[in-house]
Amino acid sequence: MDGETTLAQLLRTMTPVRQPGVYVFCTVPTLTGLDLSKCLGLFKETEGLTVILPQSAADELQLAYSYKAAWITLTVHSSLAAVGLTAAFAQALAQAHISCNVVAAYYHDHIFVAVADAEMALNTLQALAASA
Repeated sequence: MDGETTLAQLLRTMTPVRQPGVYVFCTVPTLTGLDLSKCLGLFKETEGLTVILPQSAADELQLAYSYKAAWITLTVHSSLAAVGLTAAFAQALAQAHISCNVVAAYYHDHIFVAVADAEMALNTLQALAASA
């Protein structure tokens, strides 16, 4: 199994980093006309396809969105089988009244928070790591 699975170690070494830019979640009925190289994420739901992409790309394509997010990556290589990491950081962010949307990718966890909450979210995650 690849990646760290021990919760205490994951929390101590998660090292949150804000990625540059503003990101949005959009829904599209089809991928036709969409440059997949501009998409950060894609998920097929019953109601349609959800795409995560830079706000500038969504604006270019005239796609509707209602949530502008900052993207924070936890740079620790967490295992997809690790237990408790998402719950720990989601709880810390919830206690700070910060909404988060999480994408668990192969190497890292990625957290999307409202742009206005980005700095507070980083501080909250850094405090969580320091207290682990």
